[in-house]
Amino acid sequence: MNEDSQTLDQWAAQYRHFAEVECPQDPLYVAICRSVADSAELLALMAEAPATQRRPNLLLAALHERILSGADHGLAAYYPSVGGTRLPDAELPDLLLDFVRRQRSALIAQLRSRSTQTNEIGRCAVLWPALQHISALSGRQDLALLDFGCSAGLNLGVDAYRYDYGGFALGAPAAAERPTINCEWRGDAAPPPPKPWRLQSRLGLDPAPIDVRDEAAVRWLRACLWPHDRERARRLDQALVLARTAAHPLRRAEDCLAEIEPWLDGLPAGVQPVLFNSWVLSYFEAGALARHRVAIERLLRERGLIWLSAEAAALRPPALALPAACGAGDTLWTLQWAAGVLRQAVLACSHPHGRWLRWLAPPIRG
Repeated sequence: MNEDSQTLDQWAAQYRHFAEVECPQDPLYVAICRSVADSAELLALMAEAPATQRRPNLLLAALHERILSGADHGLAAYYPSVGGTRLPDAELPDLLLDFVRRQRSALIAQLRSRSTQTNEIGRCAVLWPALQHISALSGRQDLALLDFGCSAGLNLGVDAYRYDYGGFALGAPAAAERPTINCEWRGDAAPPPPKPWRLQSRLGLDPAPIDVRDEAAVRWLRACLWPHDRERARRLDQALVLARTAAHPLRRAEDCLAEIEPWLDGLPAGVQPVLFNSWVLSYFEAGALARHRVAIERLLRERGLIWLSAEAAALRPPALALPAACGAGDTLWTLQWAAGVLRQAVLACSHPHGRWLRWLAPPIRG
Protein backbone atom coordinates (compact mmCIF):
# COMPACT_ATOMS: atom_id res chain seq x y z
CA MET A 1 0.00 0.00 0.00
CA ASN A 2 1.39 3.39 -1.00
CA GLU A 3 1.05 6.15 1.56
CA ASP A 4 1.25 9.86 0.83
CA SER A 5 4.05 11.95 2.25
CA GLN A 6 1.78 13.67 4.79
CA THR A 7 0.75 10.32 6.30
CA LEU A 8 4.37 9.16 6.44
CA ASP A 9 5.35 12.43 8.11
CA GLN A 10 2.64 11.93 10.73
CA TRP A 11 3.82 8.40 11.43
CA ALA A 12 7.43 9.57 11.62
CA ALA A 13 6.39 12.15 14.21
CA GLN A 14 4.74 9.38 16.26
CA TYR A 15 7.97 7.38 16.31
CA ARG A 16 10.09 10.38 17.26
CA HIS A 17 7.64 11.26 20.04
CA PHE A 18 7.70 7.64 21.27
CA ALA A 19 11.49 7.73 21.41
CA GLU A 20 11.58 10.99 23.32
CA VAL A 21 8.61 10.56 25.67
CA GLU A 22 7.50 6.92 25.93
CA CYS A 23 10.73 4.90 25.98
CA PRO A 24 13.72 7.20 26.64
CA GLN A 25 15.01 4.74 29.25
CA ASP A 26 15.49 2.03 26.60
CA PRO A 27 18.33 3.00 24.24
CA LEU A 28 17.52 0.17 21.83
CA TYR A 29 13.93 1.28 21.36
CA VAL A 30 15.02 4.91 21.04
CA ALA A 31 17.40 3.91 18.24
CA ILE A 32 14.84 1.70 16.49
CA CYS A 33 12.15 4.39 16.64
CA ARG A 34 14.50 6.97 15.16
CA SER A 35 15.54 4.54 12.44
CA VAL A 36 11.92 3.81 11.54
CA ALA A 37 11.13 7.53 11.51
CA ASP A 38 13.90 8.07 8.94
CA SER A 39 12.79 5.25 6.62
CA ALA A 40 9.75 5.44 4.35
CA GLU A 41 9.99 1.67 3.79
CA LEU A 42 9.77 0.93 7.51
CA LEU A 43 7.08 3.55 8.16
CA ALA A 44 4.94 1.97 5.43
CA LEU A 45 4.55 -1.11 7.66
CA MET A 46 2.14 0.95 9.77
CA ALA A 47 -0.42 0.62 6.98
CA GLU A 48 -0.56 -3.14 7.58
CA ALA A 49 -2.08 -2.69 11.05
CA PRO A 50 -5.74 -1.88 11.76
CA ALA A 51 -6.30 1.88 12.00
CA THR A 52 -6.72 1.81 15.80
CA GLN A 53 -3.45 -0.12 16.23
CA ARG A 54 -1.13 2.05 14.11
CA ARG A 55 1.25 2.87 16.93
CA PRO A 56 4.99 2.45 17.39
CA ASN A 57 4.65 -0.07 20.22
CA LEU A 58 2.88 -2.55 17.92
CA LEU A 59 5.78 -2.66 15.45
CA LEU A 60 8.27 -2.75 18.32
CA ALA A 61 6.46 -5.76 19.77
CA ALA A 62 6.28 -7.48 16.37
CA LEU A 63 10.04 -7.06 15.93
CA HIS A 64 10.67 -8.31 19.45
CA GLU A 65 8.43 -11.34 18.90
CA ARG A 66 10.49 -12.38 15.88
CA ILE A 67 13.67 -12.05 17.95
CA LEU A 68 12.16 -14.09 20.80
CA SER A 69 11.08 -16.76 18.31
CA GLY A 70 14.74 -17.41 17.58
CA ALA A 71 15.20 -15.62 14.26
CA ASP A 72 18.88 -15.96 13.32
CA HIS A 73 20.04 -12.45 12.58
CA GLY A 74 22.59 -9.93 13.75
CA LEU A 75 19.84 -7.68 15.09
CA ALA A 76 19.39 -10.11 18.01
CA ALA A 77 22.74 -9.01 19.41
CA TYR A 78 21.09 -5.73 20.50
CA TYR A 79 18.28 -7.42 22.49
CA PRO A 80 19.04 -8.10 26.20
CA SER A 81 15.92 -10.30 26.34
CA VAL A 82 17.80 -12.97 24.33
CA GLY A 83 21.20 -12.33 25.89
CA GLY A 84 22.32 -9.57 23.53
CA THR A 85 24.83 -7.07 24.87
CA ARG A 86 25.50 -4.88 21.83
CA LEU A 87 24.61 -1.22 22.30
CA PRO A 88 22.92 0.76 19.52
CA ASP A 89 25.49 1.94 16.97
CA ALA A 90 25.83 3.16 13.40
CA GLU A 91 25.19 -0.33 11.97
CA LEU A 92 21.81 -0.79 13.63
CA PRO A 93 19.66 1.00 10.99
CA ASP A 94 20.97 -1.18 8.16
CA LEU A 95 20.62 -4.35 10.24
CA LEU A 96 17.07 -3.36 11.16
CA LEU A 97 16.11 -2.80 7.53
CA ASP A 98 17.65 -6.12 6.48
CA PHE A 99 15.85 -7.93 9.33
CA VAL A 100 12.50 -6.43 8.33
CA ARG A 101 13.00 -7.46 4.70
CA ARG A 102 13.85 -11.04 5.71
CA GLN A 103 10.98 -11.27 8.22
CA ARG A 104 8.48 -9.20 6.27
CA SER A 105 5.77 -11.86 5.87
CA ALA A 106 5.84 -12.85 9.54
CA LEU A 107 5.92 -9.23 10.67
CA ILE A 108 2.94 -8.32 8.51
CA ALA A 109 1.00 -11.29 9.88
CA GLN A 110 1.64 -10.02 13.42
CA LEU A 111 0.74 -6.43 12.57
CA ARG A 112 -2.54 -7.49 10.98
CA SER A 113 -3.66 -9.89 13.70
CA ARG A 114 -2.16 -8.69 16.99
CA SER A 115 -2.83 -5.82 19.34
CA THR A 116 -0.63 -4.36 22.04
CA GLN A 117 -1.44 -6.50 25.08
CA THR A 118 1.21 -5.65 27.63
CA ASN A 119 -0.90 -6.88 30.56
CA GLU A 120 1.45 -4.99 32.89
CA ILE A 121 0.89 -6.27 36.45
CA GLY A 122 2.87 -3.31 37.79
CA ARG A 123 -0.42 -1.41 37.51
CA CYS A 124 -1.82 -3.70 40.21
CA ALA A 125 0.23 -1.65 42.70
CA VAL A 126 -2.44 1.02 42.16
CA LEU A 127 -5.33 -1.38 41.53
CA TRP A 128 -4.91 -2.97 44.98
CA PRO A 129 -5.40 0.24 47.04
CA ALA A 130 -8.07 1.35 44.57
CA LEU A 131 -10.10 -1.78 45.33
CA GLN A 132 -9.50 -1.18 49.05
CA HIS A 133 -10.92 2.32 48.58
CA ILE A 134 -13.91 1.03 46.61
CA SER A 135 -14.71 -1.48 49.34
CA ALA A 136 -14.72 1.29 51.95
CA LEU A 137 -16.70 3.64 49.70
CA SER A 138 -19.40 1.07 48.97
CA GLY A 139 -19.45 -0.40 52.46
CA ARG A 140 -19.17 -3.86 50.93
CA GLN A 141 -16.46 -6.36 51.75
CA ASP A 142 -17.15 -8.59 48.75
CA LEU A 143 -16.21 -7.24 45.34
CA ALA A 144 -16.72 -8.54 41.81
CA LEU A 145 -14.04 -7.43 39.34
CA LEU A 146 -14.57 -7.24 35.58
CA ASP A 147 -11.35 -6.50 33.66
CA PHE A 148 -12.45 -4.92 30.37
CA GLY A 149 -9.76 -5.57 27.75
CA CYS A 150 -8.08 -8.16 29.97
CA SER A 151 -5.42 -9.61 27.63
CA ALA A 152 -4.29 -12.70 29.61
CA GLY A 153 -6.27 -11.66 32.69
CA LEU A 154 -3.20 -11.22 34.87
CA ASN A 155 -4.69 -8.19 36.63
CA LEU A 156 -7.44 -10.48 37.90
CA GLY A 157 -4.76 -11.93 40.19
CA VAL A 158 -4.29 -8.58 41.95
CA ASP A 159 -4.85 -10.16 45.38
CA ALA A 160 -2.14 -12.79 44.74
CA TYR A 161 0.71 -10.27 44.36
CA ARG A 162 2.74 -8.34 46.93
CA TYR A 163 3.36 -4.59 46.76
CA ASP A 164 6.41 -2.90 48.26
CA TYR A 165 5.96 0.87 48.48
CA GLY A 166 9.22 1.58 50.29
CA GLY A 167 8.01 2.43 53.79
CA PHE A 168 5.22 -0.17 53.85
CA ALA A 169 3.84 -3.15 51.96
CA LEU A 170 0.37 -4.30 50.94
CA GLY A 171 -1.12 -7.34 49.28
CA ALA A 172 -0.29 -11.01 49.70
CA PRO A 173 2.48 -12.25 52.03
CA ALA A 174 6.00 -12.40 50.60
CA ALA A 175 6.97 -15.71 49.00
CA ALA A 176 9.84 -16.84 46.78
CA GLU A 177 7.80 -17.27 43.60
CA ARG A 178 5.19 -14.59 44.28
CA PRO A 179 5.54 -11.43 42.18
CA THR A 180 6.67 -8.51 44.31
CA ILE A 181 5.96 -5.18 42.68
CA ASN A 182 8.14 -2.29 43.80
CA CYS A 183 6.24 0.97 43.57
CA GLU A 184 7.36 4.32 44.95
CA TRP A 185 4.53 5.88 46.99
CA ARG A 186 4.87 9.60 46.33
CA GLY A 187 3.39 12.42 48.38
CA ASP A 188 2.11 12.50 51.94
CA ALA A 189 -1.31 10.91 51.47
CA ALA A 190 -1.82 7.69 53.39
CA PRO A 191 -3.21 4.58 51.68
CA PRO A 192 -6.84 3.60 52.35
CA PRO A 193 -7.40 2.16 55.85
CA PRO A 194 -6.61 -1.57 56.05
CA LYS A 195 -10.12 -2.98 56.21
CA PRO A 196 -10.61 -6.51 54.87
CA TRP A 197 -12.03 -7.01 51.38
CA ARG A 198 -12.07 -9.90 48.96
CA LEU A 199 -12.78 -10.66 45.33
CA GLN A 200 -15.87 -12.83 45.37
CA SER A 201 -16.09 -12.98 41.57
CA ARG A 202 -13.86 -12.03 38.65
CA LEU A 203 -14.05 -12.11 34.88
CA GLY A 204 -11.88 -10.91 32.02
CA LEU A 205 -13.34 -9.72 28.69
CA ASP A 206 -11.31 -9.21 25.53
CA PRO A 207 -11.85 -9.47 21.77
CA ALA A 208 -8.71 -11.65 21.66
CA PRO A 209 -7.80 -12.92 25.15
CA ILE A 210 -4.39 -14.51 25.63
CA ASP A 211 -4.38 -18.20 26.61
CA VAL A 212 -1.65 -18.55 29.25
CA ARG A 213 -1.18 -22.19 28.20
CA ASP A 214 -0.40 -21.23 24.59
CA GLU A 215 3.34 -20.62 24.25
CA ALA A 216 3.05 -18.61 21.03
CA ALA A 217 0.46 -16.34 22.65
CA VAL A 218 2.60 -15.97 25.78
CA ARG A 219 5.59 -15.09 23.61
CA TRP A 220 3.54 -12.18 22.29
CA LEU A 221 3.01 -10.96 25.88
CA ARG A 222 6.77 -11.15 26.45
CA ALA A 223 7.35 -9.32 23.18
CA CYS A 224 5.22 -6.41 24.41
CA LEU A 225 7.71 -5.80 27.25
CA TRP A 226 10.75 -3.58 26.78
CA PRO A 227 13.73 -5.89 25.96
CA HIS A 228 16.03 -4.38 28.60
CA ASP A 229 13.64 -4.69 31.57
CA ARG A 230 14.41 -8.08 33.03
CA GLU A 231 12.55 -7.33 36.29
CA ARG A 232 9.27 -6.93 34.40
CA ALA A 233 10.01 -10.13 32.46
CA ARG A 234 10.55 -12.08 35.67
CA ARG A 235 7.34 -10.69 37.20
CA LEU A 236 5.44 -11.66 34.08
CA ASP A 237 6.74 -15.23 34.22
CA GLN A 238 5.76 -15.51 37.90
CA ALA A 239 2.29 -14.09 37.21
CA LEU A 240 1.80 -16.55 34.34
CA VAL A 241 2.54 -19.48 36.66
CA LEU A 242 -0.06 -18.22 39.14
CA ALA A 243 -2.57 -17.58 36.35
CA ARG A 244 -2.25 -21.12 35.02
CA THR A 245 -3.07 -22.43 38.50
CA ALA A 246 -5.86 -19.97 39.30
CA ALA A 247 -7.52 -20.23 35.87
CA HIS A 248 -9.59 -17.10 36.33
CA PRO A 249 -12.37 -17.01 33.71
CA LEU A 250 -11.65 -15.12 30.51
CA ARG A 251 -14.25 -14.59 27.80
CA ARG A 252 -13.73 -13.75 24.15
CA ALA A 253 -16.22 -11.17 22.95
CA GLU A 254 -16.34 -9.05 19.83
CA ASP A 255 -18.62 -6.63 21.70
CA CYS A 256 -17.28 -6.57 25.25
CA LEU A 257 -19.70 -3.81 26.23
CA ALA A 258 -22.68 -6.08 25.54
CA GLU A 259 -21.31 -8.65 28.00
CA ILE A 260 -21.33 -6.38 31.05
CA GLU A 261 -25.04 -6.45 31.88
CA PRO A 262 -25.34 -10.27 31.64
CA TRP A 263 -22.35 -10.46 33.98
CA LEU A 264 -24.12 -8.17 36.44
CA ASP A 265 -27.24 -10.36 36.22
CA GLY A 266 -25.26 -13.39 37.37
CA LEU A 267 -23.62 -11.87 40.45
CA PRO A 268 -24.66 -12.90 43.97
CA ALA A 269 -26.62 -10.42 46.05
CA GLY A 270 -24.56 -8.07 48.21
CA VAL A 271 -21.48 -8.07 45.97
CA GLN A 272 -20.14 -4.73 44.72
CA PRO A 273 -19.47 -4.90 40.96
CA VAL A 274 -16.38 -3.05 39.71
CA LEU A 275 -15.62 -2.42 36.04
CA PHE A 276 -11.88 -1.90 35.46
CA ASN A 277 -9.99 -0.88 32.33
CA SER A 278 -6.34 0.11 31.94
CA TRP A 279 -4.94 1.64 28.74
CA VAL A 280 -7.89 0.42 26.70
CA LEU A 281 -9.90 3.56 25.90
CA SER A 282 -7.12 5.04 23.77
CA TYR A 283 -7.92 2.40 21.14
CA PHE A 284 -11.54 3.59 20.82
CA GLU A 285 -12.55 5.87 17.99
CA ALA A 286 -14.18 9.08 19.23
CA GLY A 287 -17.75 8.04 18.43
CA ALA A 288 -17.33 4.59 19.97
CA LEU A 289 -15.83 6.12 23.13
CA ALA A 290 -18.77 8.52 23.50
CA ARG A 291 -21.25 5.64 23.16
CA HIS A 292 -19.24 3.58 25.63
CA ARG A 293 -19.37 6.35 28.25
CA VAL A 294 -23.14 6.73 27.86
CA ALA A 295 -23.73 2.98 28.20
CA ILE A 296 -21.54 2.65 31.29
CA GLU A 297 -23.08 5.70 32.96
CA ARG A 298 -26.48 4.06 32.60
CA LEU A 299 -25.18 0.97 34.39
CA LEU A 300 -23.74 3.15 37.14
CA ARG A 301 -27.14 4.69 37.77
CA GLU A 302 -29.33 1.64 37.24
CA ARG A 303 -27.18 -1.29 38.37
CA GLY A 304 -24.89 0.09 41.06
CA LEU A 305 -21.76 -0.53 39.00
CA ILE A 306 -18.56 1.32 39.99
CA TRP A 307 -16.20 2.25 37.16
CA LEU A 308 -12.45 2.32 37.80
CA SER A 309 -10.49 3.60 34.82
CA ALA A 310 -6.70 3.85 34.43
CA GLU A 311 -6.01 5.71 31.23
CA ALA A 312 -4.07 8.57 29.71
CA ALA A 313 -4.90 11.86 31.40
CA ALA A 314 -6.47 13.17 28.19
CA LEU A 315 -9.11 10.41 28.40
CA ARG A 316 -10.36 11.34 31.87
CA PRO A 317 -14.09 11.98 32.31
CA PRO A 318 -14.90 15.33 30.69
CA ALA A 319 -16.05 16.96 33.95
CA LEU A 320 -12.82 16.14 35.83
CA ALA A 321 -9.94 18.59 35.86
CA LEU A 322 -6.39 17.26 35.74
CA PRO A 323 -4.95 17.62 39.26
CA ALA A 324 -1.93 19.91 39.56
CA ALA A 325 0.08 16.99 40.98
CA CYS A 326 -0.38 14.94 37.80
CA GLY A 327 1.35 15.30 34.45
CA ALA A 328 -0.17 14.90 31.01
CA GLY A 329 1.92 11.74 30.47
CA ASP A 330 0.81 10.07 33.71
CA THR A 331 -1.77 7.33 33.98
CA LEU A 332 -4.81 8.87 35.67
CA TRP A 333 -6.92 6.60 37.89
CA THR A 334 -10.49 7.82 38.01
CA LEU A 335 -13.58 6.51 39.76
CA GLN A 336 -17.21 6.98 38.70
CA TRP A 337 -20.24 5.83 40.64
CA ALA A 338 -23.83 6.86 41.33
CA ALA A 339 -25.07 7.88 44.75
CA GLY A 340 -28.30 9.64 43.84
CA VAL A 341 -26.38 11.54 41.17
CA LEU A 342 -23.38 10.56 39.08
CA ARG A 343 -20.14 11.16 40.99
CA GLN A 344 -16.56 11.28 39.79
CA ALA A 345 -13.19 11.43 41.51
CA VAL A 346 -9.50 11.12 40.79
CA LEU A 347 -7.98 8.38 42.93
CA ALA A 348 -4.35 8.55 41.85
CA CYS A 349 -1.88 9.22 39.11
CA SER A 350 0.92 6.83 38.36
CA HIS A 351 3.71 5.78 36.06
CA PRO A 352 2.17 3.86 33.12
CA HIS A 353 3.85 0.64 34.33
CA GLY A 354 3.27 1.25 38.05
CA ARG A 355 6.82 2.25 39.02
CA TRP A 356 5.38 5.02 41.20
CA LEU A 357 2.01 6.34 42.29
CA ARG A 358 0.65 9.49 43.87
CA TRP A 359 -2.49 8.79 45.91
CA LEU A 360 -5.04 11.61 45.65
CA ALA A 361 -8.32 10.18 46.93
CA PRO A 362 -9.70 11.97 50.00
CA PRO A 363 -10.22 9.79 53.08
CA ILE A 364 -13.64 8.19 53.44
CA ARG A 365 -15.39 9.40 56.58
CA GLY A 366 -17.52 7.22 58.78
